[in-house]
Amino acid sequence: MDQETIGQIFERNVQTLTKRPSRGFLTATTKARLVEGTRCEIEEGKWRLAADMIAKVGGTETAPVPGVLGRAALASCLVLGITRWAARLDVPIEALEVDVQADFDARGELGMSDEIRPGYGEVRYTVSIRSPASEEKIEELLDLAERYSPYLDVFGQPIPLRPTRRVNATED
Repeated sequence: MDQETIGQIFERNVQTLTKRPSRGFLTATTKARLVEGTRCEIEEGKWRLAADMIAKVGGTETAPVPGVLGRAALASCLVLGITRWAARLDVPIEALEVDVQADFDARGELGMSDEIRPGYGEVRYTVSIRSPASEEKIEELLDLAERYSPYLDVFGQPIPLRPTRRVNATED
C-alpha cells in the first residue's frame, strides 16, 4: 500500500471516530496454551504464533522467548506508527529501522530476591530514519509517532492488571 493510501485511511479513521467515538472502544483477546515442555502456542483471530524458552533454562528453542515477542511488539509498533504518521504528514520515508534493547537481571524471574525485579530495569530504543524531508519535519513526525504509540504507552506507563484465575475448571 502506498503512502498516500495509508494517509487517506488514517484520515478516514480519524473522521469516523470523531463522528462515532464509541466505535473506538475495542477489546483484543490473545490466548496462549501450553503444548509441551515450555513451548506454548499463541492465537488471536487468524494469527498463530509460538513461544518457547532457551535450552539453558529448560526449553527446546522451537520458537522465540516471550521477551523477543515483547520487544518485537514495541519495535514494530514504532515502525508502523512512524509509517502511518509519515503518511498523514506527507513525509516521505526512504528507510526506517527501530532497534530495541532491554536490560534485565535473570535472577529476578527466578525469585532469588524480592529486591530484584523480574522484568526490565531499562528499555532503550533507537529510531534510524532516512528521508528527504527537513530535519524539523522529521522531528515533528517522530514526536507525534512517539506521543501516540500504543506500545510506548504500554511499556512506559503503569496500567491496571485484573487477573481471573480458573483452578481445576473444565474448558469452555
